[in-house]
Amino acid sequence: MAETKRDYYEVLGVPKDADDATLKKAYRTLGKKYHPDANPGDKDAEEKFKEVSEAYQVLSDPEKRRQYDQFGHAAFDSGAGGGYGGYGGFGGFGGFDGADMGDIFGDLFGDLFGGGRSTRSSRYNGPSRGANVQTSVRLTFEEAVFGCEKEIEINYKEECPSCRGTGARAGTSKETCSKCQGKGKIVYTSRTPLGTMQNVTTCPDCNGSGQVIREKCPDCRGTGYTVRKKKLKVTMPAGIDDGMSVRSVGAGEPGTNGGERGDLLVTAVVSKHPVFIRKDMDIYSTVPISFARAALGGPITIKTVDGQVEYEVKAGTQTDTKVRLKGKGVPSVRNKSIRGDHYVTLVVQVPERMNEEQRQALRQFDELMTGRSDGGSDEGGKKKKKFW
Repeated sequence: MAETKRDYYEVLGVPKDADDATLKKAYRTLGKKYHPDANPGDKDAEEKFKEVSEAYQVLSDPEKRRQYDQFGHAAFDSGAGGGYGGYGGFGGFGGFDGADMGDIFGDLFGDLFGGGRSTRSSRYNGPSRGANVQTSVRLTFEEAVFGCEKEIEINYKEECPSCRGTGARAGTSKETCSKCQGKGKIVYTSRTPLGTMQNVTTCPDCNGSGQVIREKCPDCRGTGYTVRKKKLKVTMPAGIDDGMSVRSVGAGEPGTNGGERGDLLVTAVVSKHPVFIRKDMDIYSTVPISFARAALGGPITIKTVDGQVEYEVKAGTQTDTKVRLKGKGVPSVRNKSIRGDHYVTLVVQVPERMNEEQRQALRQFDELMTGRSDGGSDEGGKKKKKFW
C-alpha cells in the first residue's frame, strides 16, 4: 500500500514547511469539500475524505510528522513497526490522537450545516453575553401617535455585594472544575459507519464555565447577583405601533465570566380609540352629516389627532364619500416629520324621528323635486302612494 499512496503534503496541497495553521486551514477546506454528508453516495469523495483525514492526522502530530519526513509512508506500515497499517490502521476516524479532532470537526460541521461559529472558536468558559429581558407598557392611541416617556419597573439583577459577583462565600474562591479540567467541555467518542467520532458537549458540573463553587455565597446562593426592583424611564418614539418594541441597551440580564449585559426590550401595547382606526401611518374615521349639508354643501367640523379641523363639504355629496386630510395621520417612527394621512368617510344621516312640521317641510321638498303632491295621482291616473 505504501507505494500507492500519495504524498501527504500533496494530498493537503501544502508545502513541506507548512505550519500548524496552514495545515489546519487546508484540512478544513478539503474536509468540507469531500465530506460524505456533503457528497451523499459519492464513493470517490468518501475515499478522498479519508485520505485527507489520514494526511492531516499524521502531519498535525509533531512526532508522526518527523517520522514521515524521514521514512515516508513506510514509517507507518505494519512491517516497519509503525502499527498504523495504512488506511485501515486509522479505523476511519479513529486513533486521531495528534490533534483535537473535536475542535476540527466542530469547525467542519459548523460550516457545512450553518452552525455559525465553530466549537473551537466559541470558548466554553469564555465571556458570555447576558440574556435580553422583555416587558410591555400600555399606551393610549395618542401617546403612540405622538410619542411619550414612560416609567416602568423591572426586576433588575446586579452584582452581589457580599461576594462581588463570584458566587463564592466571602474568604473563598471558585475552583477549577475537575471533570473538564477547566475547559468547560467534555469530549466523548462514539462509533459511526465512518469510524470513531468525537462529540463535544458542555461540562455538566460547571455548565461550561470551567469553574465550580464549593462554598456558595449565602446572600446570592451562588448566583453572583441579587435582584431588586428598579424603575426606568423609557422613551416611546412618535409613531410606534402596537407590538413594536424599543431597546434599552445594557438593562437586561448580567453576563457571565465578564460578558456584557443583555438588553431590555419594551413592547408597546396600544389601546383602541373610540373614533379612530389606525392602519400603518394612516388614520381612518367616519363622520355623519345631515341630508341638507350633503345636498347644499357647507362647512363641517372633523375630529383629528391634532384637534378639530374645518372641512368644506361639496354640494351634492353622496353617502360613503371618502375625503383625505393630508398630513393628519401618524408620524413615521423613523422620521417624525413625515406623516401619514387621515381618511374620513362621510355618511349621510337619515332622521329616524321627525315632528309634523319637519314632515311637512320634507313633503314640500319632495313636491318641488318630483312635481307631484302626496295626495295627487301619477300620469296613469293611479293613486300615488303616500310616503310621509
